[in-house]
Amino acid sequence: MKELDSGKIHLNLEEVKPLAEQALMRTGCNQENAGAVAECIYQAEQHGTHSHGLFRMPGYLASLASGKVNGRASPKLATPKPSLLAVDGDGGYAPLAHRTLAKPLAELAKSQGVAMAALTNTFHFAALWQEVEMLANEGVVALACTAFKPALPPAGGKDPLYGTNPVAFSWPRKGGEPCTFDQASSVMARGEVMIAAREGHALPDGAGIDSDGNPTNDPEKVLKGALLPFGGYKGASIAMMVELLAASLIGEQLSFEAAAQDNNDGGPPRGGEFILALDPAHGLASSEGLFAKMLEQEGARLPGDGRRAKRDGIAKNGIQIPAELYSKITG
Repeated sequence: MKELDSGKIHLNLEEVKPLAEQALMRTGCNQENAGAVAECIYQAEQHGTHSHGLFRMPGYLASLASGKVNGRASPKLATPKPSLLAVDGDGGYAPLAHRTLAKPLAELAKSQGVAMAALTNTFHFAALWQEVEMLANEGVVALACTAFKPALPPAGGKDPLYGTNPVAFSWPRKGGEPCTFDQASSVMARGEVMIAAREGHALPDGAGIDSDGNPTNDPEKVLKGALLPFGGYKGASIAMMVELLAASLIGEQLSFEAAAQDNNDGGPPRGGEFILALDPAHGLASSEGLFAKMLEQEGARLPGDGRRAKRDGIAKNGIQIPAELYSKITG
């Protein structure tokens, strides 16, 4: 750790995980839960997805301190139907539940051809690509989605109703890292808008509206108004689909219900996650043909490669976070 004249703290990448883990354990997590969350934060920083890295720590800590989240959660698995893995997160953060379900869900998908995990009674605050890549590394195709608090209006509306409702997909590859995308239903993820507000940066056109429904580039006004879905009604339809899959289908709270029940401590609301896993069987050879054709085009890259391209530079140069954030993490 080194304090810079800019009011920021420089951290080597290997300092990130113990920093997060110690703060989580100090605030109420046991070793198992703290390690799972800290690993997610480390991976986010390692890949340059800083909006889901240490930036999230105050929210994690606040929800532990308020008693909303169970820092000693022990996720429970059940198979009420042959292709369904029901996962009760025991009121904890989602990363430990993801670790608990990964191998059983992959095995179920390989035996049945397709399997679904319904993750309930949990708090999701991390990047979504991490759990689908975890499953792809077990040899299955994975798709996941989760809802949050209202941030997006329905098509034609101006008041937040849906969460930013990300969808992540990962396809395993023989001898290579999975092909993975993770994208919000909004033009920008809410965390990116929050960082823009913190840093004083304007948003691109079309990212959001103010509380009166007027277009704005001011992140503070967007956070008080609404983010906009990508592609207009198309993104809004995907956000609605996520609400139905990650809440209605599995018996969890819709975004507006989660907001009504939340204590607004700065962390995530309780919610669910829908995860679909499929056995690719003989599809891996065919997929490599597609990927090869994609890469024949100048400038083209596979989803996930842009994120991974940042790793070497971050490993060498480390990261910078505001000194104020560092102080909140260290207490």
